[in-house]
Amino acid sequence: MAEPVTTTTGADDAPSFKILTLNNISVVGLERFPRDRYEIASEIQHPDAILLRSFNMHGMEIPPSLKAVGRAGAGVNNIPVAELSQRGIAVFNAPGANANAVKELVLAGMLLAARNLCQAWDFVKGLEGDDEAIRRQVEAGKKQFVGFELPGRTLGVIGLGAIGVKVCNAALKLGMEVYGYDPDITVERAWQLSSEVKQAASVDDLLSRVDVVSFHVPLVESTRHMIDSERLRSMREGATILNFSRDGIVDDAAVCEALDAGRIGAYVCDFPNNLIRHHPRVIALPHLGASTREAEENCAIMVADEVREYLENGNVSHSVNFPTVQVPRNGGHRLAVVNANVPNMLGQISSVLGAAGHNILDMVNKSRGDIAYTLVDVEDRLGHCIDQLSAIEGVLSVRALP
Repeated sequence: MAEPVTTTTGADDAPSFKILTLNNISVVGLERFPRDRYEIASEIQHPDAILLRSFNMHGMEIPPSLKAVGRAGAGVNNIPVAELSQRGIAVFNAPGANANAVKELVLAGMLLAARNLCQAWDFVKGLEGDDEAIRRQVEAGKKQFVGFELPGRTLGVIGLGAIGVKVCNAALKLGMEVYGYDPDITVERAWQLSSEVKQAASVDDLLSRVDVVSFHVPLVESTRHMIDSERLRSMREGATILNFSRDGIVDDAAVCEALDAGRIGAYVCDFPNNLIRHHPRVIALPHLGASTREAEENCAIMVADEVREYLENGNVSHSVNFPTVQVPRNGGHRLAVVNANVPNMLGQISSVLGAAGHNILDMVNKSRGDIAYTLVDVEDRLGHCIDQLSAIEGVLSVRALP
């Protein structure tokens, strides 16, 4: 049974919401919340929503007042999504908002590896002597840093979301041949992907064809150690591996073994650890993928707009656990119900509203996995029926909006 939700109102009868920030969120994003209706702080009691970036919420006590969590980024591994879903709390993210930043870093990583730039830089920093001595050392030593050019080389991209599509299209402009693989590519991303990108039949098919591979997939059980010892043996000799996706997608120990054996040419990633950070053929960066001012602002703006729209109007977009629901306001009073996706829930909700004498102006019900979400607009204010709806078995949360 759900706890009924009460909404705080100000003098103008507009709801006042509290936002808890667990990380520094770009000011341009926070400015999307009108300060006369929103209180925002890093320490606040009874928050309606939480905004965060990398803060680990696992094990955190969830406030009973919480209605939404917004991640100013794409990945939600640091958020207990299943637990929040069971409590009827929506989780939002910002897919694609940092896509250009990550794309640029992937291309930079590919160029660093292709021309052995980091190793060459370290070599120069270690030179000693006068200018003539350094010149002689440079001429004698530069041969060890001979690299390769990108035109004519083959790139494989696994995961064709917002980032993967941008990487594919940019690589084509650099003169590379590109293969892509994503069995779950969306129609939107398919339209954005260049028709010149070739389709691989599987991960293994792609790996056998490419000189460079870049991963852009979430870390789930099926993608953990997607690159392991067996798959490394099937790749072209001297291939470059790029991982700007998630730590754990690549088996670092297996890659180090392949690098030591000369089967793999280079490994570039955004997730350093003690095993790889000193390896001469590894370029490990300090998780810089989304670390641009533009990306941080884009993510903050996107997730702030999503959370505000949900709190004020109940509409859902870019949620990782709720279905997408967009219903324009028509002047009535709105009810938002989150419930387990089981039979006859919509009938029970309608019966309670009908028994209370409410005339339904509009009703939309959608489901996603184990969660169903209903928005209902009625003519009159919702009163005691909120308690009755909350008492229905399987209802996770009930919220009356003005």
